[in-house]
Amino acid sequence: MRDWLVHIKRNEFSTLQSQIRQAMVTAILDGQLEANEPVPSSRKLAQLLGISRNTVILAYQGLLEDGYLNARKRSGYYVSEHAVTAARQPVTTANENDKNDKGPVWENRFIVHPARQENISKPSNWHEYPYPFIYGQVDETLFPMADWRDCSIQALGRKWLTTWTNDTRQEDDHLLVEQIRRRILPRRGIMAREDEILVTMGAQNALYLLSALMVHRKTTIAMENPGYSDIRNVFALKTRKILLIPLDMHGLVLNEDVANSDIVFTTPSHQFPTTVTMPLERRMQLLRMADQHDFVIIEDDYEFEANYVNEPCPALKSLDDTGRVIYVGSFSKSLFPGLRLGFMVGPARLIAEARALRRLMLRHAPNNNQRTAALFLSLGHHDTLIRRLHRAYRGRWEVMAAALAEHLPGCAETPSFGGTSFWVRGPDNTDSEEMARQALDEGVVIEPGQVYFGQNPRPSNYFRLGFSSIAEDRIEDGIKRLAKLII
Repeated sequence: MRDWLVHIKRNEFSTLQSQIRQAMVTAILDGQLEANEPVPSSRKLAQLLGISRNTVILAYQGLLEDGYLNARKRSGYYVSEHAVTAARQPVTTANENDKNDKGPVWENRFIVHPARQENISKPSNWHEYPYPFIYGQVDETLFPMADWRDCSIQALGRKWLTTWTNDTRQEDDHLLVEQIRRRILPRRGIMAREDEILVTMGAQNALYLLSALMVHRKTTIAMENPGYSDIRNVFALKTRKILLIPLDMHGLVLNEDVANSDIVFTTPSHQFPTTVTMPLERRMQLLRMADQHDFVIIEDDYEFEANYVNEPCPALKSLDDTGRVIYVGSFSKSLFPGLRLGFMVGPARLIAEARALRRLMLRHAPNNNQRTAALFLSLGHHDTLIRRLHRAYRGRWEVMAAALAEHLPGCAETPSFGGTSFWVRGPDNTDSEEMARQALDEGVVIEPGQVYFGQNPRPSNYFRLGFSSIAEDRIEDGIKRLAKLII
């Protein structure tokens, strides 16, 4: 084997054994190694790479077991002919003209067009910029990787083998449900039974399930404006009767449109995206209105762990005596968004239907992720992480508030809840989308605010600045750079 086909990087996250395996598999699949071609002996390759012979032997054994290599007595290892043949089977593709002539006209078959909707978009390489004022991402330096890895190892161990290998059909991990019921919900003032909790693939999955269960073309939806554009798009796939409700300093304005709706979607604890908190008096008023006018409330408590400023106002669900509030939560902000774990809380009858529908869609959330998260909670790591995040976010919150007050005075209200973002209103002539493009040239990533408004024309001078993934000592310089583009 040519020595240049394997390169070892000792500072890589993968093991030396994994790097050898990956290099050799890639060489076979890419045609750099031919069938029946000999590969170096374990001793020779170990000498070439300057590593232990045992490491090479283990890598070769794995490749042998998986059919990439063959062993010949007193001759050594050779590239498997079967592996090369399988890798190089020609891929037949139909002629594009034939497909256009004979295939279905897909545009005529779609009953909805979600790809045409405008959604929240962020640069996929946001972490490469020095000033990422991006929302909903995590700071890797704050996450306890060792603790999460330990919980993952435990979850994937033989003790709980059947927990994560079995198809549990529509059931959730009982340990995770117990942790949500006993540790998470009581902090929001919510007491719930197991049959009133459903684990979902993030809050987005919960909201889609609710829309699929309860919304049809005659359903009237009331939601905040500006508000969460993804749920607005979900509702729009089902109904055109979406009422955009204005906000004031106390959140959702309880007007006649709210009273005349079938479902009200709201983010009372930390309004999305303005960060306004709905006070207790208005929450009680909303609940009384729901009883009087017979509508259901979906409460998205999307950043409930990020209150580090004052005593948290109880969740709307905790004040609900008649079962009209459906509560949606997520681990995306306290753990990480890629985990895709959330939950909903509601009457047992609703949860039973949502569980049955989830089964038809995806059966259940990945069992290994559920058990890992459950162990992370039960061992106290989640509580420790929340305290660490509070300390870090409090400092960033204060620095950003001061920087905005100095460099963009009067453009933003400091969130009373805490959270991880500021909602900023630029001068009336500001085009936040154009400004966002210019800001990238300065290394600054921001989120234009137009997408959060449902009406046309939409105001163009709003934007959001997140601080969960930017270091505290970079915030002021980033705000200075941004201010130069506005002034």
